[in-house]
Amino acid sequence: MLTQLLTRFARRKNPDFRLDPAISSGMIWAFSMHKLGWWLRSWMLLFRGKVPKMWFLGPRVRIQYPGNMQIGRYVNIHEGAYLSALGKYPLVIGDHVNIGAYSRLVISQTFHDLGAYIRIGDRVGLGDFAHLGGAGGLEIGADCIIGAYLSCHPENHVFSDPEVPIRLQGHTRKGIKIGRNCWIGAKVTILDGVEIGDNCVLAAGAVITKSMPANSVIGGVPAKVLKTRSTPIPKASDLSMLDSTQRSVSSVD
Repeated sequence: MLTQLLTRFARRKNPDFRLDPAISSGMIWAFSMHKLGWWLRSWMLLFRGKVPKMWFLGPRVRIQYPGNMQIGRYVNIHEGAYLSALGKYPLVIGDHVNIGAYSRLVISQTFHDLGAYIRIGDRVGLGDFAHLGGAGGLEIGADCIIGAYLSCHPENHVFSDPEVPIRLQGHTRKGIKIGRNCWIGAKVTILDGVEIGDNCVLAAGAVITKSMPANSVIGGVPAKVLKTRSTPIPKASDLSMLDSTQRSVSSVD
């Protein structure tokens, strides 16, 4: 019975899902009890004016300003994650989204100058320890798979006047947009003003400082297009940096 329920649930996100033959009934039972606890924890949000729609919250999840959030169905938010929707527009999370452990999704951190928004599309898998800001607006398209430690910073500080402290010179905000169906490796950093097209692969450790076209394989510090996906996607070993000075990227995670 539990096997059938688990399979039906998983196929809502992946129609081709099949249980591995090595999965035992004990593993299924333990997983089911684990998820039941997370589901029950989500009902605590009733006291903050939110009716959960099949959300699963791990221990020590912190959610601030839930009234400015729009969260879809079948969303997993793992332990220690922190979501703050203090912003001009909502923090939006689509259906079947996974937020990794100890990730931070923060639109704003001050009442002085509110940030814009964070929008995450359906079926996005966000790895552990992500740091997503929303000051200038951040959008992640549907079906993206993302490794640990993704860092997105849709804001830059002005530092043109050497006589004035940088913290007093203001900032610029252009926003970040990541297209659909992208594979983003571990420890990628994306800076303000960047737009990444659909179907891209971003190599682990890349620092993205400028916009990239769709169907690109991208890597480096600063990042550049290594090749397009009109040809077969390279193996992980082929994504080591082409320049000897850019050895910080060695594989796609």
